Amino acid sequence: MPLPKPPVSKATLLSLADYPKVSIRKSVDPLPAKPSKPAMPSEPVVAKGQVEPVVSHAPSVVPVSSKAVSKPASKSTPKPVAAPAGKKSKGSGQSRSSQTAPSAVATKLFVLDTNVLMHDPMSIFRFEEHDVFLPMITLEELDGHKKGMSEVSRNVRQVSRELDALAADGLPDPEKGIPLAKTGHREASGRLFFQTTFMDTRLPEGLPQGKADNQILGVVQALRGQVTDREVVLVSKDINMRIKARALGLPAEDYFNDKTLEDGDLLYTGVLALPTDFWEHHGKKMESWQQGGSTFYRISGPLVPSLLINQFVYLEAPGAAPLYARVTEITGKTAVLRTLREFTHQKNAVWGVTARNREQNFALNLLMDPDCDFITLTGTAGTGKTLMTLAAGLAQVLDDRRYTEIIVTRVTVPVGEDIGFLPGTEEEKMGPWMGALDDNLEVLARSDGAAGEWGRAATNDLVRSKIKIKSLNFMRGRTFLNKFVIIDEAQTLTPKQMKTLITRAGPGTKIVCLGNLAQIDTPYLTEGSSGLTYAVDRFKGWPHSGHVTLARGERSRLADYASEVL
Repeated sequence: MPLPKPPVSKATLLSLADYPKVSIRKSVDPLPAKPSKPAMPSEPVVAKGQVEPVVSHAPSVVPVSSKAVSKPASKSTPKPVAAPAGKKSKGSGQSRSSQTAPSAVATKLFVLDTNVLMHDPMSIFRFEEHDVFLPMITLEELDGHKKGMSEVSRNVRQVSRELDALAADGLPDPEKGIPLAKTGHREASGRLFFQTTFMDTRLPEGLPQGKADNQILGVVQALRGQVTDREVVLVSKDINMRIKARALGLPAEDYFNDKTLEDGDLLYTGVLALPTDFWEHHGKKMESWQQGGSTFYRISGPLVPSLLINQFVYLEAPGAAPLYARVTEITGKTAVLRTLREFTHQKNAVWGVTARNREQNFALNLLMDPDCDFITLTGTAGTGKTLMTLAAGLAQVLDDRRYTEIIVTRVTVPVGEDIGFLPGTEEEKMGPWMGALDDNLEVLARSDGAAGEWGRAATNDLVRSKIKIKSLNFMRGRTFLNKFVIIDEAQTLTPKQMKTLITRAGPGTKIVCLGNLAQIDTPYLTEGSSGLTYAVDRFKGWPHSGHVTLARGERSRLADYASEVL
């Protein structure tokens, strides 16, 4: 290939001060000693009538036309680069600019209360780009709760291991902190700071200075005086602690990362009411066929993107036949609906139990489906959760022989004062907690009126031989094969306990979780952070799971009225 003609006139040489103005690099870092490719100007402007010059590989001088310097000099000015993460600021915290956007993002300094670490041992990694500050009194309180076999003690020991891994190399400079991403948690781009000096604060005289909560409040107040370039926020699960902080003019927040939903009303109900114009918008291209005693509808329309697998839909219009169906398949922009089996009719009764309302019919369709491995039922007291589940379990264990036995467990959290030690075996200790099971077994045994007293007694003995009551404390390491597992009062479980129970399921096992989110007795658990809410939200849309929120109580008119007015 022939070389281009040499330039007509000589190019002007630039001084060293002019190099940043024509450099195409976004930063002013020096060029490497041996660049893989020569640094070329983006598009040098050549004067009219001149030939484009040949640029040599020498890194010292870049020959450019004289007119090429005057015009693009303003456009090639390097953009401002974000400040480095390790830049010091006033006070003990760090002020870091965003690494993705050129403009600086104001980060916060969160002071963690001890109960946050006890509740979620990985909470120090949940604050994204913000920094975390641990007072020394928090570490002292953690040290006092590390012994024991409770869930809190296990969480404290895990926190201690995480902090030990972060501080393994020591603190060369306490003012710079420790990068939280040091141990592999890439989502945490902030830094961890420990209190290393005494902070002299003046709290109101009415507050005892020796109490741990008040010492943490004093640390927050002192940090606000030292760190003036960003916000210092206290994070605590203790409501009274937050109230005291706000009374002193200190910003305080709850720990929101453990909440699956901000509002319990946003929880997936598993039921969707179809609009009245459903057939007009979805009936033109609808396909229908019958198989196995059920009618299938393949629909395509604006409603399909909002549907989920195993979600129940219904259409009740005056003067028309009602439609009750379940979503069985979603492919692209089409969905398949399958009509339900009517468990409201006596011929389809499950162990003598029939559905009394629409939601109970939906629940029985899930409970009797062998393809559904995980089912969650929520609702207020008296909606029939335990009775329907126990009836479906007995029908599939004794009649269909689908499962070998029923295992019932629940969290032993008392409503009032604890009555203390309970003697006997594991099942005898769990007996007082299973009063609801005994009540429902009595209802199921009474439904067989033709058997007589001796027949009912024999049936009751057979039923009880197929039901095993197990404690939640001994579930770790177990594997259930072909079992029908009922987890009662599941709203008091934490997400970690819920994961421990669900992962016990072996081949051929069905797990049913029952609970009322309005009756949570465990400290630091709310409707949004309950393990039952966590399971419902994570399993929605899975082809082998289902959820139904039971709306209407069927216990008695007295119980229904009391749940409304009390």
